[in-house]
Amino acid sequence: MKIFDVYPLYDIAIVKALGSDVWDDKGNKYLDMYGGHAVISIGHTNARYVSRLTEQLSNIGFYSNSVKIPQQAELCDALQKVTHKDNYQLFLCNSGAEANENALKLASFHSGKSKVIAFKGAFHGRTSLAVSATDNPSIIAPINRTDNVIFLPFNDSAALENCFASNNDIAAVIVEGIQGVAGIVEASKEFLRTIRSLCDKYNAIYIADSVQCGCGRSGLYFSHDWAGVEADIYSMAKGIGNGFPIGAILISDKFTAKYGSLGTTFGGNHLACAAALAVAEEIAEHKLIDNAAEIGNYLIAELKKIDAVKEVRGRGLMLGIDLGEDTAVIRKRLLFEERVFVGSASDKNVVRLLPALCITKEQADHFIAAFKRVLGC
Repeated sequence: MKIFDVYPLYDIAIVKALGSDVWDDKGNKYLDMYGGHAVISIGHTNARYVSRLTEQLSNIGFYSNSVKIPQQAELCDALQKVTHKDNYQLFLCNSGAEANENALKLASFHSGKSKVIAFKGAFHGRTSLAVSATDNPSIIAPINRTDNVIFLPFNDSAALENCFASNNDIAAVIVEGIQGVAGIVEASKEFLRTIRSLCDKYNAIYIADSVQCGCGRSGLYFSHDWAGVEADIYSMAKGIGNGFPIGAILISDKFTAKYGSLGTTFGGNHLACAAALAVAEEIAEHKLIDNAAEIGNYLIAELKKIDAVKEVRGRGLMLGIDLGEDTAVIRKRLLFEERVFVGSASDKNVVRLLPALCITKEQADHFIAAFKRVLGC
């Protein structure tokens, strides 16, 4: 039997990790400036994280949602403290795609409508409706194609207003506060405020896809918060579990739960809750959102001093470095010569940075020095 070959792989096997450092099976140490697609939020093998998971596993790892799971209530309290989202309800699942899938379904149930507005450059996941709302035809199978998704230009408030005015069947607008896969493209404050206003006017649901741009990465818990508006549903995953598979949606109190409307086998299991509790506690205790803002601002300032850098986009520790040319060679040299992990984007000119929120200034300086060397600066 072989692994189904859908991932292009670097010839590196990572066997150990701590904080923002990882080691391969040959003993080489790497600086992780990518966090496995924004998954590592509180650092690899964080002590509290390991302790919580180990303790939980020694008691019980799983039972179904047919019984009370006290850790779910604990997680509600912990998330309320770090998100500052009062009067929201929590539904737990397993991934970001599943979170978005459930958010879209809930919006349609609530409104009785069938259309969803998504945007050019969007990436919302690979499950049936989530992938249909993703702006990448190559990953949409024929069975996933639907005319229920309307794609509009990103950050175009006029196009959004025209769409609402000409269509009375819009159930929801789904939008990333910062588009990650597209190359770190930020939604303007005006655009997000327009979405909120139009959803209110036309009785549609504002879904804030925060799978990558949430969990404090932007310098606020949700990047949508920079616009000063509240969404009806926030989808969450990646960083909230620090590597353990968990997804979630925060659901405003305008929604009333109904038995059977949503469901999951593994969502909210004991181990997933233990992982997410460790993350929320570490974020609160060590002020990691403040650190993300501080180190992010420092990286932005230092990167803008480099002549070869055309543009730096994003906020906090969700950054895109546009070099104005294909970055494949630069990324490979960073990895194999400097031993620094970074990410790519659908915009081939962009290097993506998504390090752990606990990254230090010294590690940021290490990256800047390595980046300058491969650029020949």
